[in-house]
Amino acid sequence: MPKALDDWFIREILVHEAPLMHYLLRSAPRSEEASDLRQEVYARVYEAAGKALPQQPKAFLFATARHLLADRARRGKVVSIEPVGDFEPLHVLIDDVSPERWCGGRQVLMRLAGAFDRLPDRCREVVWLRRVEHLSQREVAQRLGISEKTVEKHIAKGMRLIAGYFYGGEEVPQPAARGRQAVDADGQQQAD
Repeated sequence: MPKALDDWFIREILVHEAPLMHYLLRSAPRSEEASDLRQEVYARVYEAAGKALPQQPKAFLFATARHLLADRARRGKVVSIEPVGDFEPLHVLIDDVSPERWCGGRQVLMRLAGAFDRLPDRCREVVWLRRVEHLSQREVAQRLGISEKTVEKHIAKGMRLIAGYFYGGEEVPQPAARGRQAVDADGQQQAD
């Protein structure tokens, strides 16, 4: 078979050398690599043809070239993870948390906790199970003995109230005011 394979290779593959080189010169990152790439393409095509002759040799040749270029590009993007030794000479900036940033983070956390604590009991319980304990909507409904639709409504209400307090400055109803009707700025009563 090697003689038949050699004849096939000369007849079906080598006749496309000029267009292949044109393609490689145009597509390779560095033109001086084109000859080496051509040889590697030929080696891959010859090896594959030794197992089974391709039905469309020219298409197979150019597909092999395209895949080789893609493989090279992928390998070129790989970053070495070798240890670099002593980090001190690198003068790497370390993002230390400044006292202002630490204090600001504590204040945000306290505001969030305050908004959370002011939620109505059932709403707070649903938000906690869903957002903190990461239970599914179905699991929350089963645990609390309520429908999934009710869970959905409590989550929406809880998030709206927390966001209103946290971002909009709106007050979340105090725990003592739960169950009562609030009075708006016009003196009209509104339900919770």
